[in-house]
Amino acid sequence: MITFCLSILLLVAGYFVYGKFVDRFFGADPSRKTPAETMEDDVDYKPMPTWKVFVIQFLNIAGLGPIFGAIMGAAYGPVAYLWIVFGCIFMGAVHDYFSGMLSIRNAGENMPDLTGKYLGKGMKNVMMVLVSFLLLAVGVSFVTGPADLMESLTNLDKTWWLYIIFLYYILATLLPIDKIIGSIYPFMGAALLFMAFGVGGALIVGGLTGNITLQELTPDAIRNFHANPQDNILIPMLFIVISCGAISGFHSTQSPLMARCIKNEKYGRPVFYGAMIAEGIVAMIWATAAIAYFGGAEGLNNAMTNGIEIDGVLTKVTPAIAVDMICKSWLGKVGAIIAVVGVVVCPITSGDTAFRSLRLTLADFFKSDQKKIGRRLVISIPIFIVAYFCCMMDFSTIWNYVGICNQALAMLILWTVSAYLIKEGKPHWITSIPATFLTFICFSYFMVAPYISGGLHLTPVIGYITGGVIALAAFVFCLVKARNLKVRK
Repeated sequence: MITFCLSILLLVAGYFVYGKFVDRFFGADPSRKTPAETMEDDVDYKPMPTWKVFVIQFLNIAGLGPIFGAIMGAAYGPVAYLWIVFGCIFMGAVHDYFSGMLSIRNAGENMPDLTGKYLGKGMKNVMMVLVSFLLLAVGVSFVTGPADLMESLTNLDKTWWLYIIFLYYILATLLPIDKIIGSIYPFMGAALLFMAFGVGGALIVGGLTGNITLQELTPDAIRNFHANPQDNILIPMLFIVISCGAISGFHSTQSPLMARCIKNEKYGRPVFYGAMIAEGIVAMIWATAAIAYFGGAEGLNNAMTNGIEIDGVLTKVTPAIAVDMICKSWLGKVGAIIAVVGVVVCPITSGDTAFRSLRLTLADFFKSDQKKIGRRLVISIPIFIVAYFCCMMDFSTIWNYVGICNQALAMLILWTVSAYLIKEGKPHWITSIPATFLTFICFSYFMVAPYISGGLHLTPVIGYITGGVIALAAFVFCLVKARNLKVRK
């Protein structure tokens, strides 16, 4: 109970204290005009109310990420709380804020163009590949996933649900951002927040009454609780499994959408930094709920590995099943409805903007103005043709690489921001230290992760040494670049 409440308070305090410091450090200027004002086209560049921009940003970056990822990360034990809280405040929210604000300062540009501007053309091409792969993978997975769920809940064949979801995605990708996304997201956001805060309230009430036991973060609990620790090494695997809620490169692909809609730079902190803090709170709630509901981290691992009896059938618990069980148990009939809405609708709110972001990223790459519907169709039709055929194949193999691709993207964004700060003559520590840490995580992951997860499955010692050397080399290079620039000035 103490750990949970303190973690939530730290996240909130992080927004008001460190978030304000980051905002001042960047130099948000309320007097500067934003792309929404200077480049308004009523399609992608469109001034919108700040509360609505926040809700869209929150759902773009959230979806099921801070729910499913947090539940899977909770299998490692209460140590996951540390990553969610400190990762969110000092890494994830900083990453989201800078990616959004840099986009605002650069006419709403997407990440490949920003990376090319500060890290060179070669890194721009690398970023283009990473971003395109990640957006397509997220978009496709968030077609097939909801379609599978809807088929199980209705008598309608999965193929029809694929067509329905694809139709929605096509409309959300092509139409002006305020017509569909701006109209329905507030209702979806209300459902996600109700589910999260309903579960959070149940945790607090249950903890106070003694009906729920919340596992505290003690020195003895700072270890790997995972049922299969050989293939799920705490460092680096935990930092890949929990991305949304701590730091996620996918967020940087979404921030430019809102950078083209935000009316004033002074709203950057609540929209970009604030939405990430809100996501961290959601992740904290669900990680705690998963551990508490199953009687501790050991109980959660047992339910996931060996299964529990559900309606007389031994069933291995997945994140989706865990959400359903927790909501039904703690929120009653209303909770059951909200659980269905959350598990079906939340991924759609990331899938639609993934395809929209992919359209804009490709349009920027090919320098294609998107004001006319014909030009939007030229970019979008090939995207959805490829996506449709991807839905017909086994996507699980590709999905194994999504986690590491996501954090590699976040790593590159942090180095991009560090290069920007060096160019501006500002201290780069605020992003270069997190970038160094994430570089270590990503490269050590490639070394130690199992083959099925996209790694080489080598010994942790080799992974840690390799990751450490590469991370240190990148950091030293950053220091040298900063020093040389200072000398030239």
